Amino acid sequence: MTESLLVVEALTHRYGERTALAGVSFSVRRGELFGLLGPNGGGKTTLFRILCTLTTPTEGRVLMEGGAIDRRRIGVVFQSPSLDKKLTVRENLIHQGHIYGLHSAALRSRIGELLARFGLSDRANDFVEKLSGGLRRRVELAKGLLYQPELLLLDEPSTGLDPLARRELGDYLEELCLKDGVTALLTTHTMEEADRCDRLAILDRGRLVALDTPQALKERVGGDVISVGSAKPATLREQIEKRFRVKVGVVDHMLRIERPRGHEFVPDLVEAFPGEIDSVSVGKPTLEDVFIHLTGHRFEEGGR
Repeated sequence: MTESLLVVEALTHRYGERTALAGVSFSVRRGELFGLLGPNGGGKTTLFRILCTLTTPTEGRVLMEGGAIDRRRIGVVFQSPSLDKKLTVRENLIHQGHIYGLHSAALRSRIGELLARFGLSDRANDFVEKLSGGLRRRVELAKGLLYQPELLLLDEPSTGLDPLARRELGDYLEELCLKDGVTALLTTHTMEEADRCDRLAILDRGRLVALDTPQALKERVGGDVISVGSAKPATLREQIEKRFRVKVGVVDHMLRIERPRGHEFVPDLVEAFPGEIDSVSVGKPTLEDVFIHLTGHRFEEGGR
């Protein structure tokens, strides 16, 4: 899984005076489940539209094996539903197949394969409007894979799904990459979904701030994350930094300390400042912690 199928080179895009993307570069390996993680307004949607060839970037380029993106080699699953609710599952797939020149026995065979793959065989003749959100997402995936694309692009695919349906979707995507060799790129603001990706590109305010595996990104935090509540966070911050010579951040009026073996540090901290600490918690780094570590603000504050 070392060969790059997709290469993004110095993408910049502006809407008038607002810069939505600022020199974003990365590559996606063949057979990889690649995630674009970022808050709303971070640049994900603009980047996704460029990858889908719906938007031409102001500067930079996107290459697919050294050439321009070939729409016949990509499948797209948009955040907004694209199914016709008044048609059955099978009818939606038939119409999609016709758009891409699939007909007769070849189309029927491919539809049968996908219906079985996504557990939809017994729902093939059901109208889409009668399906749950999770089942509709399965149909969207089948639709995007109908003509066997090499690259599958998904925009916020788990939006509106309950936890079970979200996990099932993740299972399907992992299977597609591992067993079928499909390369999948998804945008997300969901940490659980991002954690299942092979690699993540983290976007904030139009810039690429990190690119690595989820585990490697968490290891950048440098230990446990200690959150401390206090009525006077600014004053306590200065006192902690002076007493223990550690860097202390303030996020949402909570003090934030990154330290190896944090559980051993907490008793010393509480003993040093009796009566000044209202609450304290210790946890292993999450992707939310990674985002704070890299940007200095919470994930939901990243958009404009």
